[in-house]
Amino acid sequence: MSAPVTGTGPADPSTSLSLSTHQIWTRTRGVLIVLTILVTAGIALAAVRSGDQHGRLDPRSADRPGSRAVAELLKQRGIDTRVVTTLDQATEATGPDTTLLVATPDLLTKHQQQSLHTAMAPSGGRTVLVAAGTASVETLAPGVRAETQTSVTAREPRCSFPAAQRAGTVDIGGERYATDALPGTRACYPSDGLPSLLTIKNPGNGDTVLLGAPDILYNERLGEQGNASLALQLLGSRPHLVWYLPSLSDQSAAGDGEDGSGASALAELVPTGWLWGTLQLLIAALLAAVWRARRLGPLVTERLPVAIRASESVEGRARLYRKVNARDRAAATLRAATRSRLAPLLGISPTDAHSPEVLLPAVSAHLPADDWDLDGLLFGPAPGNDTALIHLADQLDALEREVRTS
Repeated sequence: MSAPVTGTGPADPSTSLSLSTHQIWTRTRGVLIVLTILVTAGIALAAVRSGDQHGRLDPRSADRPGSRAVAELLKQRGIDTRVVTTLDQATEATGPDTTLLVATPDLLTKHQQQSLHTAMAPSGGRTVLVAAGTASVETLAPGVRAETQTSVTAREPRCSFPAAQRAGTVDIGGERYATDALPGTRACYPSDGLPSLLTIKNPGNGDTVLLGAPDILYNERLGEQGNASLALQLLGSRPHLVWYLPSLSDQSAAGDGEDGSGASALAELVPTGWLWGTLQLLIAALLAAVWRARRLGPLVTERLPVAIRASESVEGRARLYRKVNARDRAAATLRAATRSRLAPLLGISPTDAHSPEVLLPAVSAHLPADDWDLDGLLFGPAPGNDTALIHLADQLDALEREVRTS
């Protein structure tokens, strides 16, 4: 094996470095296991936390973030509570003897917000907007802007609004609002000069109340501070209370002039944080794909610029095979080389060197003993481990020596 190799012959298909299914699984199972653990942990965490968020701001829910307690207290005072989930139901119920509470108004589309404002402004009733942010406040309460949020904590009213004065300190915060000097506006529970409770005078005897955070309505916090007092006064000023919980199935989300498919409305109803989170996951998946992708192009046969020693070529190829665990390719190369060297010794043409029907009888006739497994040795399956590959190489070398000396 001291003859130089120039690399001018045709490419041997057995030298391909393609990974087998087992090798791909061996290399990727660590990543898959980690991803499985992360997904499982995420599902488990979501399941645990979903119990805490079930029925949030729902007057029928007795869970901690539900609002059944305040609804029961209002019922004892003779105020009936009606839950609605569509814009049509909410607008039809507006009137001078009705309080309309809108939970999470930011989930409403622009079309829904405009329709709701058109119906509630001249109704003469009270509208309570819970945690209305930048996505809805300018439409539902023109002239008001949502500023940066603040933490929910016990705050004093510091205003002339009678309901706030009677309630005293309550747990409030969240959204903070700024106004353009609207007449009849009262700002309460300030944080750094910006209120978390704002009342705006509407035409007639109606008004709009902007409540920065929903905490005073939760079952778990109703008994703290003056939360119950403020909640009952805000929601109990009229004999009827309509509790509007925006729903994804509301057909009004499509709006006028839209295709009615609900796709755009659904996109508007999805919280912004979810959209940004999905985008970040897509970018992370793309980067992971670029990082893990193989950049090997197709094999190209070309003439080497210089002659190299056969031992160096063999050693370099062996290192490549070992790097990718290509024992099958290495074994096929060793067997093909042995068959090619045995053929001229046995008087067989190069075209028949790799034919078992021609080569095996000729080799067997030149062996003094019949204890060789020639078929398994020259044409058998790939070895299962490195030890078996080394043993195969030793046997092929011994067979070639035996034929040469016979």
